[in-house]
Amino acid sequence: MTDPVRAARRQQARRRRDVRRRRAIGLGAITAIAVGIGVAIASAGGGDGPAGETLPLETGSTGSATTSAASGGTTTAAAPLRNVTIGWAGDMVPASSTIALPSDPASLLAGVKDSLSAPDITIVNLEGTLTEGGTSKCGAGSSNCFAFRAPPSYAATFRRAGIDVVNQANNHAYDYGSSGYADTRRAVRRAGLKSTGGPEDVAVVTHDGVRVAFVGFASYSWSGPLNDAAGVRALVGRAKDRADLVVVAFHGGAEGSSAQHVPRGDETYLGEDRGDLRRFARTAIDAGADLVVGSGPHVIRGMEFYKGHLIAYSAGNFVGYGGVFGLAGPTAVSYILEVKLRSDGRFRSGRIIPTLLDGSGIAAHDSAGQAISLVRSLTADDFPSTGARIGESGAIRLPT
Repeated sequence: MTDPVRAARRQQARRRRDVRRRRAIGLGAITAIAVGIGVAIASAGGGDGPAGETLPLETGSTGSATTSAASGGTTTAAAPLRNVTIGWAGDMVPASSTIALPSDPASLLAGVKDSLSAPDITIVNLEGTLTEGGTSKCGAGSSNCFAFRAPPSYAATFRRAGIDVVNQANNHAYDYGSSGYADTRRAVRRAGLKSTGGPEDVAVVTHDGVRVAFVGFASYSWSGPLNDAAGVRALVGRAKDRADLVVVAFHGGAEGSSAQHVPRGDETYLGEDRGDLRRFARTAIDAGADLVVGSGPHVIRGMEFYKGHLIAYSAGNFVGYGGVFGLAGPTAVSYILEVKLRSDGRFRSGRIIPTLLDGSGIAAHDSAGQAISLVRSLTADDFPSTGARIGESGAIRLPT
C-alpha cells in the first residue's frame, strides 16, 4: 500500500514540473513574436538614411551582425549609408628638371586648389617621378625621348593643394628606373599621401567611416594589368574585399588630338597595346568597381554609365609645366571630375569643373567651360544610348 505522504510529495513535484513547462512555452512564444515584429519593422524600412532614404536590412561590408541569445540565430543591423565625394584630375607632369622648374612649386596648383580640396578624397595621375637620383631611360643625345623628374618635396605641395592619392600606373612611372620609382613612393608616403598603380597595389582611404579603395591599371609590367581580364578581376576583387567602395584609375588609349573618341577594340600607340578600354572598364565594374576614371590620351574623352556606374574615359592634361603638353587646342583642355557615391556604391551626382592649361602649363579654371561642351559632344557621338547626360553647368546625370 502506498505511503500517503510519499504520494502527496510526488503529486506536488508533478505540478511544479507542469508549471515550469507552461512558463517555458509561454516565454518562447513571446520571444518569437518579438523577433518577428522586429524583422517586420526592419524590412518595412524602419530607419532613415541621408536625405530621408530608407535603409535596407542587409548583410555585407556596410552592415554589423548581432546575435540573439533567445533565438540562437543571427540578425543584421544595417549601418547608416553615407555619401563620399571623389575628385579626379587627369595627366599631371607638375614639372621636370629636364625641362623647367617653377620658382614657387605651389603656383602649379594654386589656381585650382579650391576644386582639388573640395571633394572628400582626390586622386590624380602623376606622370613622372619625384626623385633626385636614378638613371634616365633616355639615352645620351636622344631627341624623341622624355623622362620626367621633380624634387621629392613636391609631394608635400600636392598634399597642401588637396590631393590625397596619386596613381603611378602610367608609362612615365619608371622614367628613372626602379630607384626613381621607389623614391617617388617614399616621397608620397612621407607627405601623408597614398600611392597606387602597382601590380598588387590597393590604397585604402577612410572617410567618415567609409573605406574607399583605389587601384590603378596600365599596360606595363610595373602597373595593374590593363590588358589581362583575369588580372583586372583579381585586383579589383582584392580591393572590394578590403573596402566599401572601389575606384579604378587607368592610363590607356592612343594619344593626341586625333584620339578624342573611344573606339571599339584595342588601341595602340608607338607599337604598344594600350588596351580595349570599353571592355576593360566593364570588366572592372563587373568585378566590383564603383567608379572608373581614365587618363592617357592627353585629350578629353566622353563618359558613359554601365550598370549604374560612371566611366570617365579621359580627363585630358591637367598640369604640364614648361610646355610638356600642347598649350593650344584640345590638348590644353581639361577638367576636374567630382563624383558623389553612396557607401553602397550607388551613383548620387557628379559634375565637371572645366580647367585649362595656361601659357606656362599651369592648371587654371576655364570660365568658358570648354571641357563641358567637349565632353557633351564626344559623349553623344561615342555613347548614344549609355552616355552620361551632361548639363550646361557640367552636372552629370544617369542616362534616361
